[in-house]
Amino acid sequence: MNWIQSLYETYENCKGMIGYSSESSRPLLPICHITIQAHIEVVIDGNGNFRDARLVDKDDSTTIIPATEDSASRSGSRPEGHPLSDKLQYLAGDFINFGGEVTSGFAKNPTEPYDNFIKNLTAWCNSPYSHPKARAVLAYVRKGTLMRDLANHKILLVGADGKLLSKDQVRREKNAKDIFSILNAQDDAVIRWVVQIPGDIESRAWRDVTLWDSWTNYYLSSKSEKDVCIVTGDKQVLTNNHPKYIRREGDNAKIISANDTSGFTFRGRFIDDSQACGVGLEASHKAHYALAWLISRQGYQEGDLAVVAWAVSGAKTPQPTADTYAAIYDAEEESEIADTAQDMAIRLKKKIAGYRQEIGEREDVVVMALDSATPGRLSIVYYRALKGSEFLERIENWHETCAWRHTYHLVEKQDEKGKTRKVSVPFYGAPAPADIAEAAYGSRLDDKLKKATIKRLLPCIVDGQPIPRDLVESVVRRASNRAGLSGYDWSKALTIACALYRKYKHGKEKFEMSLDETRKTRDYLFGRLLAIADVLEERTLSEAEKNRPTNATRYMQQFSQRPFSTWKQIHELLTPYFMRQGDNASYYKWLIAQVKDLFTPEDFISNKPLTGEYLLGYYCQRQKMWEKKEKPTSDTNDNPNSK
Repeated sequence: MNWIQSLYETYENCKGMIGYSSESSRPLLPICHITIQAHIEVVIDGNGNFRDARLVDKDDSTTIIPATEDSASRSGSRPEGHPLSDKLQYLAGDFINFGGEVTSGFAKNPTEPYDNFIKNLTAWCNSPYSHPKARAVLAYVRKGTLMRDLANHKILLVGADGKLLSKDQVRREKNAKDIFSILNAQDDAVIRWVVQIPGDIESRAWRDVTLWDSWTNYYLSSKSEKDVCIVTGDKQVLTNNHPKYIRREGDNAKIISANDTSGFTFRGRFIDDSQACGVGLEASHKAHYALAWLISRQGYQEGDLAVVAWAVSGAKTPQPTADTYAAIYDAEEESEIADTAQDMAIRLKKKIAGYRQEIGEREDVVVMALDSATPGRLSIVYYRALKGSEFLERIENWHETCAWRHTYHLVEKQDEKGKTRKVSVPFYGAPAPADIAEAAYGSRLDDKLKKATIKRLLPCIVDGQPIPRDLVESVVRRASNRAGLSGYDWSKALTIACALYRKYKHGKEKFEMSLDETRKTRDYLFGRLLAIADVLEERTLSEAEKNRPTNATRYMQQFSQRPFSTWKQIHELLTPYFMRQGDNASYYKWLIAQVKDLFTPEDFISNKPLTGEYLLGYYCQRQKMWEKKEKPTSDTNDNPNSK
């Protein structure tokens, strides 16, 4: 199944969700409509008489309006007007009288935008698909009093000369709620309509389903030429002007475009653009609107990159760009976070089982990633269509085999005094691709590198491909540079490095997330030694109320490259810490000796650089030693020889 057909079918399956929804910041649009951000709400009655006007709250400004192909993708100095709701220069017959400035292309004939609006709206109202609200708007707009009415109601601010004021000309209080609190220039205000008709339950024109249908039927009936649509196989009204605003509002990049008549978009193979791509207007709108809605509803966006997974049936799916915390926990479940790896595995299986029941074994699931090819063109950089069972199996496998204990998730919580503070929430699971990119290259990495890393990881998650070796090594190197990172950044890099190395070795070696005291591999044992030295110094410095890096911290990067010679340096520097620990020193000495005994002589004296495995040993040893909140004493430690 190709991408546009799968999106078209998704739209057909989700028709019941058309319109506004709390699940998505962008609604699933009816065809031949777009969304704009409205600033002023004008109330009229069914006969076109002005009743009231008010400013629109920013949180409620998203407005569904009818649009033509040209108006939906308008640009330049002579932008095409929308059929019902638009800027003041199109709707107000007295726009020029109040000092309004039209766009430069209309400068020679400033009334042209208004005249065109009246002409187009009249054609709709005189058609068999006319609607009472459209007729009411036409009756009001024909009066040419919109600017005057808005000025009388103090919505538009005018000076003594009756002209619109600029922002600099108005003395405003800091938090004043006027037109300039939502706009910098009054000329740019967008109007939407409330039409009060007796017996009509829905007076808001942008939410009236019957008005949507009226415009759609009228617009499609106005197109006479039809040809075969490659998506549906039926004869439809074709379009060569496909929707934009795919990833977000204001996004001008298009997936399908064939308007380059001077380049090589289609020349050399076809005579005109219609031969290159024959897509029906209805099919194109449904596919693009479904994609925009899915990205807003459940997708991931990073700069120009957008990634989304969806079931063609419309059921929600786990996203490959989410970490395990986001994938299996809801906001209200924070108090029930799994505190062991086993709990995490059980919760994950239950969540996947829920998805499996909702999606179904044989339902199609699609994963798509979009990125900008040029400022005006979108490229599909990743596309996979799988059966629901296969997709969920691969997602579950990723979260299980790339799992580790992480503490970098911060949530805001209120303390007893009512102050909000950020608290770390530990979780077991796989890190998100975006977090892996930051762990590998730092939080200040540029957008290109971050996007490239996420794109490289998608096949590892969805297709089950191995993690790139260079990415694993990069994360390991950065985690080894403990002295060069803040505590939060280093902790995040360390746990992600452990997760990636564990995943990288999956199928060849098995690594537990708890300390394996029987493991005798060289790198793991050297990691344990470093952890013992680190914890010993940390505890001693803490008891002395000194806050400085330990020697193990300072030498960690060198230790990863030359472990034997560096261990000798670190061990020699432990002498004063042993002395300060007094009787407790025997515990640490015994622990070091116990780990050393597991080495073969050849492995211990080797200065060969360590692999990422040493971080697993280091982390697990530290975790076990810090599990005991009270400091070890000579009669409660694990040393069997202590008395």
